[in-house]
Amino acid sequence: MRDWRRRCSLNNGPTHVSGVGKTTLIQQASEVLKSSGVPVDGFYTAEVRQGGRRIGFDVVTLSGMRGVLSRIGSEPPPGKRECRVGQYVVDLTSFEHLALPVLRNAGSSSGPGQRVCVIDEIGKMELFSQPFIQAVRQTLCTPGTVVLGTIPIPKGKPLALVEEIRNRKDIQVFSVTKENRNHLLPDIVTCVQSGWK
Repeated sequence: MRDWRRRCSLNNGPTHVSGVGKTTLIQQASEVLKSSGVPVDGFYTAEVRQGGRRIGFDVVTLSGMRGVLSRIGSEPPPGKRECRVGQYVVDLTSFEHLALPVLRNAGSSSGPGQRVCVIDEIGKMELFSQPFIQAVRQTLCTPGTVVLGTIPIPKGKPLALVEEIRNRKDIQVFSVTKENRNHLLPDIVTCVQSGWK
């Protein structure tokens, strides 16, 4: 009997490093899974560029909705605390508006069958949100839900939820590098499908 609670995580280097290939892998795996009839929902982060320069990140749901995750030097909304990672200011309201409903939907899966929930990524920016942390934990414990997510490589001060996830016995971690990114897709899809069946 297969363990339906198996989770697959892509270890993608320091938080929000672009060019490694983890978001591309997430998108490719999602498409392969969908085309084979697996229900997939979730979100990924996308770089936002202006004039050839990265100015921030957006959160994009697999259903196509898009909103701000962070921007360089932007100010937080009035009355909100500033959540900053390096030069990026995180827009928690926008992030939570898109990410939380997706996770709550996956976390409340009570119907028959199983599903895959994509979470790209569980990193410093996203972890400013306590409701996000709770929703991720709930999703990871939901029977019938396989999580395909990304977490950063440990660097500096450990991120509690990331280490909690990394140390779970039902997690399979794939380290993504520029050298191996073009060869990991079949292994990732197999991992997810073995947890889904």
